[in-house]
Amino acid sequence: MAKPVVVYGASGYTGRLICEYLREHHVPFTAIGRDLERTSDVVAHVPGVDTIDHEVTTATHDVASLTEAFEGASVVCNCVGPFISYGHEVAEACLAVGAHYLDTTGEQDWVLEAQERWGEAFAEAGLLLSPGVAQMYTTGEIAANLALETPGMETLDILVLWKGFPTYASTQTIFTILKADWFHLVNNEYVAWDHTATRMCGVPGQHEVALTVPWGGTCHPVWFKSDPRVSTVTVTGGVMDRAVMDGVVATTQMFEEQIRPLAPAEQEAKLAEIAAGLQAGMPPRENPRVNISVDSVHASGPLGRAHCVIHGNSNYKQTGLLQAWGAYSLLQQAPKRVGLASACQAFGHRELLGVLRAHGLVMKPVLTVQD
Repeated sequence: MAKPVVVYGASGYTGRLICEYLREHHVPFTAIGRDLERTSDVVAHVPGVDTIDHEVTTATHDVASLTEAFEGASVVCNCVGPFISYGHEVAEACLAVGAHYLDTTGEQDWVLEAQERWGEAFAEAGLLLSPGVAQMYTTGEIAANLALETPGMETLDILVLWKGFPTYASTQTIFTILKADWFHLVNNEYVAWDHTATRMCGVPGQHEVALTVPWGGTCHPVWFKSDPRVSTVTVTGGVMDRAVMDGVVATTQMFEEQIRPLAPAEQEAKLAEIAAGLQAGMPPRENPRVNISVDSVHASGPLGRAHCVIHGNSNYKQTGLLQAWGAYSLLQQAPKRVGLASACQAFGHRELLGVLRAHGLVMKPVLTVQD
């Protein structure tokens, strides 16, 4: 195929960034959106897009249309969420055409469903199924794997923070996960979170503390459940703006009290109405002097401690780069693991760290080990 990578949902903020980084890696691509005019306009504003072979097209969100649109592609980068609502059709179409699947999800319930429904089929086909290739999950996973390079660690306490505001798609996801069950990992067993749980965390490199929440459980407990080095994983995160986090906590409490008792269809309608009123349109481009990120992991074992911190910037740019480089890698060699796998499991945590560092998006990790 002349354009071996598909960016599905290219009209969104993250989809545009993936297209930018595919261009930087000299990878021809097809940008697909449900609104052709909007998608064409977004792609036309990608800097230097005229220097790379690309195509803009549209598809309806059903398996037949997506299969036709993906035909001949080797990799699909899926940015169309909420993924629990829209992910299965994309995964099925990828499997039908023999394409690897990457997405940007933070929805733990989708990752678990994808694992159960599609993991084995993708593995049998020699294909990668990798949800959660994004800053909020992959950069923290890199830090966790760096800490785990010290033998004897078995417990991970992960903190993910960033400064900025969620995109429209991220906002939709945040409200979608309110309906799901959230899990952390305790002695290799999933244990449900209290949806109203919060945690005050010290921010590495700063004097202030941050209010954090389970953020839907995140992908990390799923990734590390199959890792023999790890038995327990706890993750919380959020944005550094306390007012925003106070709003997240209040909204979660409101959902539990006022919306959860409603029928599922009424829940969907109420949440969609709230989410639509909070964010609309394309957000401003990230400023690396303002939009910083902090990924901190405390790893511990019976007789050892390790702490890894990765300071970065522009979390959505990190996501766009991770997606594009993952696709670029898959065009040249097989992943380290097929079937359901995280970015680190598929590509290697040090390889991904090198990519982020090479593009100026993260500092050298700060690793402190006590044994």
